[in-house]
Amino acid sequence: MQGTKAKKVAIVTGGGRGLGRAMALGLSEAGIQVVITSAREHKEIGQVAQDANNRAGEERVKSMTADVTLEKDCRAVVDFALSSFGGIDILVNNAGRGMKYVSPGFMTRPTRFWEVDPETWRMVINTNVNGPFLMSRTVVPYMLSNKWGRIINISMNHETMRRRGFSPYGPSKAALESETVIWAQDLENTGITVNALLPGGASNTGMIPDGMPEDIRQKLLDPGIMVAPLLWLISGAADAITGRRINAAKWDTSLPVAQAAEKANESAGWVV
Repeated sequence: MQGTKAKKVAIVTGGGRGLGRAMALGLSEAGIQVVITSAREHKEIGQVAQDANNRAGEERVKSMTADVTLEKDCRAVVDFALSSFGGIDILVNNAGRGMKYVSPGFMTRPTRFWEVDPETWRMVINTNVNGPFLMSRTVVPYMLSNKWGRIINISMNHETMRRRGFSPYGPSKAALESETVIWAQDLENTGITVNALLPGGASNTGMIPDGMPEDIRQKLLDPGIMVAPLLWLISGAADAITGRRINAAKWDTSLPVAQAAEKANESAGWVV
């Protein structure tokens, strides 16, 4: 039986740790109902849901194991959100595979592209490029019927996309920004916006391999940096913002929200 929709409903893929965890908790604290997913770590997403619900004093977050590279799993996530909370308003495409799958020493010993194992290349591209496509194409019909929706693709610095030894992670995020710009145009005048959101630097997430020197780890951005710009992107104040990228590191919390948003607003996909 489909639940009664009283609040906005979000799906956050890869919600068990790092950026995904921070965004899921931030959305819940803002009163939004959230479904979080992970391809493998159900214990982690279960803990995030428990933490969020304990803080809220009600069940606002539910978790399920799902692989965004599988169409049937994407459909299952959407069905779960509809049956649990009665709708879908927001999709945060956060699930991703990083360079640690190529080499645990990627920060100091670049792997040249011809040295990357083809299966690893396919896994990263499949998760980071095809996953957002499959999730987005599944949620869009519901958003179109409501004439409102938010798709937020989690990106990274353009410099990192071009960094030596960062294949296939860099190319995968460049493709995701292209998807962002094209999808925003495809959805023009529908009430659905598509934007990229990035932390703006290396962040303290599972993408960083174990054994990182403590002095370097202390310089990493806190994943919570994503919450303020995310909440703005899903608000009515961002109705006209689409096909853009929002740099969380440039979001100045000391400024009024409109000024902070203007400062963090960049062109996606190298659009000038």
